[in-house]
Amino acid sequence: MVPCEWDKQQPTTKQPTTMTMNKQPTTNHDQKGEYMLFDFKKDVPFPEPERPKFKFIDLFAGIGGFRIAMQKLGGKCIFTSEWDEQAKKTYEANFGGVPFGDITKDETKRFIPDGFDVLCAGFPCQAFSIAGKRGGFEDTRGTLFFDVAEIIKKKKPKAIFLENVKGLVNHDKGKTLTTILNVLRNDLGYYVPEPQIMNAKDFGVPQNRERIYIVGFREDLGVENFKYPKPLNNSVSFEDIKEENVVSVKYYLSETYLNTLINHKKRHESKGNGFGYEIIPDSGTANAVVCGGMGRERNLVYDHRLEDFTPVTHIKGEVNREGIRKMTPREWARLQGFPDNFIIPVADASAYKQFGNSVAVPAIHATGKEIIKRILVYVDRK
Repeated sequence: MVPCEWDKQQPTTKQPTTMTMNKQPTTNHDQKGEYMLFDFKKDVPFPEPERPKFKFIDLFAGIGGFRIAMQKLGGKCIFTSEWDEQAKKTYEANFGGVPFGDITKDETKRFIPDGFDVLCAGFPCQAFSIAGKRGGFEDTRGTLFFDVAEIIKKKKPKAIFLENVKGLVNHDKGKTLTTILNVLRNDLGYYVPEPQIMNAKDFGVPQNRERIYIVGFREDLGVENFKYPKPLNNSVSFEDIKEENVVSVKYYLSETYLNTLINHKKRHESKGNGFGYEIIPDSGTANAVVCGGMGRERNLVYDHRLEDFTPVTHIKGEVNREGIRKMTPREWARLQGFPDNFIIPVADASAYKQFGNSVAVPAIHATGKEIIKRILVYVDRK
């Protein structure tokens, strides 16, 4: 089954060449994989384009959501950083390269090449210790945004593409976002239109996931206006991404746990709270997939195809007969717009975390397309 328009076409590509260097930098760190260079495998699902139109780097890369979107637009990724070891395994399985590690380390930053066109980063949301009223570059020191800004300042890419949680808008009473925009616009000299809240469900996946996108262009490109992509007209529902075959009984809730969830929800409802589990109908749209809290329980589904209710894991009580189960990692992948040939080499717990932390690929792709249009116009003028 093809869950959305995103999966229907993949660019024709060839296997990338191996990136090599004569020796590693001298360092006292022994963290596994932190300073590993790309070690490309053969026959990976997502090799780089044969004739790239632009180059980009992928910071806080996770499992490569940005990379899939930007490669589909003809981009070549020339540097990646990610420090989670399980995410690195998934990234390597799909792209053939092991990301560099901690981007806050100078040893890691030294490997970032010059001459890339776009900096992509889904950086975490952190408050700044703003000493003065201005909220400038130095005020962000000690945060991960500072490392992003430092790289932008040194490398001066043509464009920047940042993604963050919707809560960034009101984080620290709006001071965090104000500081970020001030640094990008005034300290670093980028044209940055007002950020936009983008929802994954508007771009071909049945997930209600709102994220803030921040786009910027180096001033010499002459970009004076930028319009974020408009929502697509095609509506999709969970049924479009549901597993085609009967899934393992391990995804079905036990009667004991289901009753716990029911009672938990009743307690909160009696207090006027909206917390608790939720069952998404086949015709419905999923809640945002997240790696913590009630992420899985707020995206339960009905699936009456199971015939063998014999538990395959240690559970309390019997498997429920109402057909209530968790979504599978593959369904979460589809909710985020990952193609079905995306390899999931890790255990379910890690997979849920990785997809919950990922960007929604189709929304990134649609926005990236508008960014690249403006970059290519600049290149043509040159």
